[in-house]
Amino acid sequence: MSSHNGNNAFQRGDPARREGRKAGMSASSSDTALKQALVQPEQQKKGPPCSAGCASGGDVRGWIALVAQRRKLGLSDADAYTQAWNMLAAVNPFPATLGRICPHPCEDACNRRDKDGAVSINAMERFLGDWGLQRKLALPLTESDSRTESVGVIGAGPAGLSFAYQMARRGYRVTIYEKQELPGGMLYFGIPQYRLPEAVLGAEIGRILDLGVELKLNTAIGRDITVQQLRDLHDVVFLGIGAGLGRKLGIPGEEGSGVWTGTDFLSQLNRGNKVELGAHVVVVGGGNTAMDAARAARRAGAQVTMLYRRTRDEMPAIETEIDDALAEGVEIAYLAAPVAIGRERDRVQSVRVKGMALGEPDGSGRRKPVPIEGSEHDIPASAVIAAVSQEPDWEGLSELQNGKIWIHAGSNGTVDHGLWAGGDALGPGIAGLAIAQGRQAAEAVHAQLRGGPALPISNSVVDANVPVKPDFYPAMPRSTSPYRIVAARLAQPDMEVQQTIKEKAFLDEVSRCFSCGSCFGCEQCHMFCNAGGFSKLQQVAPGQYFSLNLDCCESCGKCIEMCPCGYLSPRPRTGAPGC
Repeated sequence: MSSHNGNNAFQRGDPARREGRKAGMSASSSDTALKQALVQPEQQKKGPPCSAGCASGGDVRGWIALVAQRRKLGLSDADAYTQAWNMLAAVNPFPATLGRICPHPCEDACNRRDKDGAVSINAMERFLGDWGLQRKLALPLTESDSRTESVGVIGAGPAGLSFAYQMARRGYRVTIYEKQELPGGMLYFGIPQYRLPEAVLGAEIGRILDLGVELKLNTAIGRDITVQQLRDLHDVVFLGIGAGLGRKLGIPGEEGSGVWTGTDFLSQLNRGNKVELGAHVVVVGGGNTAMDAARAARRAGAQVTMLYRRTRDEMPAIETEIDDALAEGVEIAYLAAPVAIGRERDRVQSVRVKGMALGEPDGSGRRKPVPIEGSEHDIPASAVIAAVSQEPDWEGLSELQNGKIWIHAGSNGTVDHGLWAGGDALGPGIAGLAIAQGRQAAEAVHAQLRGGPALPISNSVVDANVPVKPDFYPAMPRSTSPYRIVAARLAQPDMEVQQTIKEKAFLDEVSRCFSCGSCFGCEQCHMFCNAGGFSKLQQVAPGQYFSLNLDCCESCGKCIEMCPCGYLSPRPRTGAPGC
């Protein structure tokens, strides 16, 4: 990123330019310098808010910096993309997948948000993920030696696959046991094709298997192999079964044909099975599964009404998914809850709905819905999809279940000697969190097996108060993923709705990053130092462009004032000023 407002005219070491710049300093700048008269700068790298929000634990600023600063680093575009992809893939083997489905909490705290919109981190991750798939990049290894220990993984969902990948890349022999006919868990069976194409997910899973991971499909624990046999076969067992069992509504008329849980409905569709819905489908719930089910039902040609017992403000679904559902013709009835399903000759005919009002906050912090007496009414329905909650299926695994619904685990997923767990088995969460839990467990297992301390691949300490200066950076519009028009989406049900941004948009977007808390080589400190305390480094890297000689520091504080990314911090003056 270039320096701002033509400040390259001021070169360190030119007395005439220094004096002219001094004379032109505003009163406010002088006041600021005086207030900092007893401080010296300190080069202190700080953790950015985007990394704090990244559920999968990636170094967001780090991989963006490799591309944004590629010219300063002497990298070609292709080399920068590949290095950034490798940094991403080291902690998350599913960049193309998460680039499509993640609700991107990393963007919520972006310091650019209030200027002209948060950096489109998710769209950039998807671009790099697709870049890696198109070039058939192999996942990065950490060890070249083979280990003697054997590792067993229960479940080929995001947590299990992440754990398997991290162990395999460290040289361990890994076998995954999956009861379904295909791997992917809820990534495959719970997300429609229009959001996550099978080819994308399959290719990213394939790279994990290419590391030598053995995958045993149609293998149910308790039916085909017992838990004890698994523990006898392997030195370590990881439990990553996910939460694929949908809960029912518990209302009259629910039992019988025409009623599905959200997970069952989506699973049938993703298996290619035809589901008879009829003309009017009622979907109950307000989460991502409910939204996926409603949009999938619209693609089957049905009129869809969603019932949600709170308002849109409390809806847990991704905001853009709600917008997409509304654009596609899904009707959402807020403050409404089903109380009974009406049937005629065992066929669903209607849903009785009761109005709700919001009362005091409950344990989730959201206001609790309270029924309104006398508000009941019937709406037509030919099918009902209940997408209110999910939980793990403990069939065959009950001896590992140490909690009522979810398993209780300690630090990094440890359950007991030789047994670890992660993902939705520990409690509901997004795919990025499951991937992170699989990686964290693998790091801890590796440390234990090798007899050393855990050494995580990335460990960012976040400073929520990085003093960035948004006005330094030129205004730039936010790049977003393009969408296909609604008519085309509904005409081709499996067609992907969002598309990957183009390369130009990707490069424009990386240049919007403030590089919060890390030097990006803007040269402001170098240009504004009267005493020549900053020297350019010959060997540079992201965050490493200048050395600092405090023996020459005059304690004017100008470099701290001018640092746009908050990399320079004040510290008390030691010794006499000047060289």
